[in-house]
Amino acid sequence: MNMRSIGLIGGLSWESTALYYQTINREVGRRLGGLRSASITIHSLDFEPISALQKAGDWAAMAGLMGRAGRRLAEGGAQCVLIGSNTMHRVADAVQAEAGIPLLHIADALAAAILATPVRTVGLLGTRMTMELPFYVEHLARHGIRCITPDEAQREAIHRIIFGELFLGQVRPASRERLAAIVDSLVQRGAQGMVLGCTELPMIVRPEDSPVPLFDTTRLHALAAVDFSLHDMAHAVPAQA
Repeated sequence: MNMRSIGLIGGLSWESTALYYQTINREVGRRLGGLRSASITIHSLDFEPISALQKAGDWAAMAGLMGRAGRRLAEGGAQCVLIGSNTMHRVADAVQAEAGIPLLHIADALAAAILATPVRTVGLLGTRMTMELPFYVEHLARHGIRCITPDEAQREAIHRIIFGELFLGQVRPASRERLAAIVDSLVQRGAQGMVLGCTELPMIVRPEDSPVPLFDTTRLHALAAVDFSLHDMAHAVPAQA
């Protein structure tokens, strides 16, 4: 039985797309052994025009762009599609409809990992859009998971670090300290776990930076893709989240 092919909409940013590619291939190799690697197609988008559409709040245009990317992946043989970004799951339904193949939702992979623990209230770190628009918090709420979001100044700081540093591959010690302080404040407000709800945040926030469990959405989403790909391969070993 062959593995099923994964389609990834990347470039959102390319830094996190590289993390997806590395995680998926390493996990396939770990589970199957030898020289095995993933069957994966990446449609990598130019993020600059997408960033402009985000600033303008033009979600209809983004839905069209992302939907076309999903359709091209399906036409190229992908059997599932991943959006390599938490924020861009705002248009997940449109991508699913246009692609016509299963869309593996990042918040579903996250929810499954949270529900496997005693944690039910999490702090949410991400872009301003992920933290402020209702789509992400409501998706987790449907799984019985409550989100605590940072205050206005903290949201601004996180967003600046993501767009001004991490998207450019920059990891600054001062920013790591700022994020660790925000994590601590969310724990003081009742967070039992911390969601890295931006696919670049694993570049800078480490387990030792949080007194509560971290939920790395990039890794969890990538592992969900491997689960899908290897579902019918009986000799594959289980995932290690």
